Amino acid sequence: MSSPTFAELILARSDDDSTAIIFEGESWSWREAVLEARRRVTLIRPHRNHEAPWHIGIFCENSAEHVFWWLAAALDGATVVGLNPTRRGSDLARDIAFTECQFVVVDGARRNLLNGLLDLPPILEVDAEEYAGKVAATEPAVIDELPAPEVIMSLVFTSGTTSAPKAVICTQRRMGMLAVTQQERRALTSDDTFYIVMPLFHSNAVMAGLAPAVSSGAAVVIRRKFSASNWLPDVREHGVTFFNYVGKPLNYVLATPERPDDADNTLRIAFGNEASERDIARFSERFGCKVIDSFGSSEGEIRIMRTPETPTGSLGRAPEGTVVLDPETLLECPPAVFDERGRLTNGDAAIGEIVNKVGAQLFEGYWNNPEADADRLRNGWVWSGDLAYRDADGFFYFAGRNGDWLRVDGENLAAAPIERLLLRYSGFSGVAVVATPDPIVGDAVLAVVELDHPFDPEAFQAFLDTQPDLGTKWSPAHIKVVEELPRTGSNKIIKRAIDRQLRGEIWDATSEGYQLR
Repeated sequence: MSSPTFAELILARSDDDSTAIIFEGESWSWREAVLEARRRVTLIRPHRNHEAPWHIGIFCENSAEHVFWWLAAALDGATVVGLNPTRRGSDLARDIAFTECQFVVVDGARRNLLNGLLDLPPILEVDAEEYAGKVAATEPAVIDELPAPEVIMSLVFTSGTTSAPKAVICTQRRMGMLAVTQQERRALTSDDTFYIVMPLFHSNAVMAGLAPAVSSGAAVVIRRKFSASNWLPDVREHGVTFFNYVGKPLNYVLATPERPDDADNTLRIAFGNEASERDIARFSERFGCKVIDSFGSSEGEIRIMRTPETPTGSLGRAPEGTVVLDPETLLECPPAVFDERGRLTNGDAAIGEIVNKVGAQLFEGYWNNPEADADRLRNGWVWSGDLAYRDADGFFYFAGRNGDWLRVDGENLAAAPIERLLLRYSGFSGVAVVATPDPIVGDAVLAVVELDHPFDPEAFQAFLDTQPDLGTKWSPAHIKVVEELPRTGSNKIIKRAIDRQLRGEIWDATSEGYQLR
């Protein structure tokens, strides 16, 4: 039996009087939420151009209104284009034009970011004085025909950490499948309460949060922006049981003052990706919940999960058919070999690209980008663009993005293992390792680090001296201390922005630099 589409899952909530959305002191049942969505369908149908893609840009903070528009688009067969507020000026205008939005839904918080942009489609401002009254007076649309499974439900931009963002296609079929699969894997029910603070323009908030909430009929607490200080009070006030995250939220919450009763809360699961091992362990112990941290792609074909026996530093294991390949020979890379101190000794041979050899059918493509489609699907396989190595037991270790290499004294080094080790140093909340030219060794290791207190070179060197698995050429020659690394809206470090900064184009004058050798 095939999975229901996302629109079918939404329509199934039409008669559900349990709580659906909680936002800033107001709440709506699922019945009311579906009615609100249908009112918005009535608003937009007269403005649809049937000769062009039915694409709607949403440029709003997290809110109940934002969710209503997601539900409305799904019911009407429209495609939601999640517009990223960290993209500004011509980049933002490019995203809107490239995805062929017929109009853009915007709130007051982001309306000024559209000012001065050329050739914009019509704008619908949801905080405008007349908007609420107009919606309230609108009859809910009759949904007499649901969109087909192959209709595109959303276009979600990739993070663009190493290149320009691509718009990932997600169909009604895939969104419905993700909703049901996440619900079943996590044993989510209508008794659960979700907490969505990750931005709704990002795949994590929708695919790991909103979609399974619709499928299970659970309540969803929406917050405009993540707040570490309000996280635990919100969890307790609303009885939150499921929290999804990307990147650093666990670290931010752990930075709040610890109290003896922190574990006295309702949270059952924190689900996300890219948290550090240290934060995963501390968060689980401090708040008495299960942390499920996985590695995956927005495109949906790559999935690596941690298991209880996952070694330190590893991402976990992948399903059968996901391997590490040498892109030149198309052969599987040999297992990683470690010395007695845990250092990788055969990186040149063991590091390759993560490839799914059996999941090509899972990739639904990028919007209007055949070159990127062809680059991802080669030889009938899915090439992730992520580097890794595997140990003899099949555990994957992240080694960076394709091209994220340094050439130090004749040896190729992947950046990610070095970053992973440096994050053990107390006080570093973010690390980006990049190459900087060296007249003797070719590349030298430069670590750009987030640190909120003065850097102590001697203490750092003492830390390095105690790391048994520090590669012989991994030690940073230079440290650059910054208050904040450039990040995407989903908290991923933007390496290409760091490259520009290091070339002197936009480097923050308040940063500090240290030469260690």
